[in-house]
Amino acid sequence: MSGRTRARACPERTCVGCRERAAKAELLRIVAIKGACVPDPRGTLPGRGAYVHPAPVCLDQAVRRRAFPRALRVPGPLDTKALRHHVEQTTVAEQATR
Repeated sequence: MSGRTRARACPERTCVGCRERAAKAELLRIVAIKGACVPDPRGTLPGRGAYVHPAPVCLDQAVRRRAFPRALRVPGPLDTKALRHHVEQTTVAEQATR
């Protein structure tokens, strides 16, 4: 048996920061564009993607481990300013709704 159920399976991805598996909808897709990590919340940008929890802790772990260049298969370091700004804005918005 393959372990699949007859119900529609929810796709899972692995966070490059904490390395935990989560539903694709819970993670933020990241794409490399011109030497920078760009958030792709809709998941429609072209190119190879990596996934991270939209939390500062996971983002910091991914940067510290140099996971983005490895996961996106690009040489050298990537600029994460736009990504960090997006995660901080998402975190502030979530806290405001609580």
